[in-house]
Amino acid sequence: MLRKTLCTLAAIAGCSLSTLAQAGSELVLYTSQPNADAQATVDAFTAVHPDIEVKWVRDGTTKLMTRLRAELQSGASRADLLLIADSVTMESLKTEGHLQPYLSPEREHYDTALYEPKGYYYGTKLITTGIVRHVKAAATPTRWSDLADAGFKGQVAMPSPLYSGAALIHLATLTSSPDLGWEYYRGLAENGTQAQGGNGGVLKAVASGNKPYGVIVDFLAIREARKGSPIEFVFPQEGGSMVTEPVAIMKEAKNVAAAQKFVDFVLSREGQELVQQQGYLPASSQVASPEGFPDRSEIRLMPFDAAAALRDAEANKARFNEIFGG
Repeated sequence: MLRKTLCTLAAIAGCSLSTLAQAGSELVLYTSQPNADAQATVDAFTAVHPDIEVKWVRDGTTKLMTRLRAELQSGASRADLLLIADSVTMESLKTEGHLQPYLSPEREHYDTALYEPKGYYYGTKLITTGIVRHVKAAATPTRWSDLADAGFKGQVAMPSPLYSGAALIHLATLTSSPDLGWEYYRGLAENGTQAQGGNGGVLKAVASGNKPYGVIVDFLAIREARKGSPIEFVFPQEGGSMVTEPVAIMKEAKNVAAAQKFVDFVLSREGQELVQQQGYLPASSQVASPEGFPDRSEIRLMPFDAAAALRDAEANKARFNEIFGG
């Protein structure tokens, strides 16, 4: 009888310890999302999984990767998950062996172009680059090629790929297009296009009327237009380049099961509805476009090869610098 009682107590104790361990599950997320978006994402996840505590570290992708690589080199990295701006950075981490694959069941709602085939990373939203114009501008460009026409000489601002990650992806996408290529960028330079800084500088230049036209990420222009800024966003007929803000699990993640739940959540309908509420275009086919965006069927995306963009990144920067003179 005593032995049976002790066994029962041991079983109860084991169950309690297991429950406590589950309740104490912790994830460390490294993200480049804006603070408000990161907090909203973590809050939404923990509402569904209250047994998992998520601690997050936030910075711009470049600074965040500098920190992560230093930690990886010293063996002191605590990151379980990454939720950062672009697939090129994820591709570099995959190539270096820092990520682990996970085939999320939610991937069936995603175009195969939006995730790495073996599940090393998944796009969580679509941030396309297109054209912004001041509402009083004389013309409405509808194609990328329009911006290189003589009628737009000296009137276009765009972010520099030497400064902006999205602009570097945009460069890789357009120069890979047989209809545009490097000849298009030479045409922009010859047309007096201003190429400097990031998307924020383009927004300021066009909204102020300093430049009638610009190249910019969609949500930034659409959000400011809804607030009353005298601008409008144009989705080019050829299609837009895209940044997908991918999520990935680190190879040395301490709590893989919990990390997989996080990936599933941000890819789920609920996670994608949060993306929509934040004013971004969801990556999932299950969730409609947010207010101010056209229907998904009307938005064309240009082909993009993250591995090729990673391979050619430094050469692309050097060539751009040569064309635009720094």
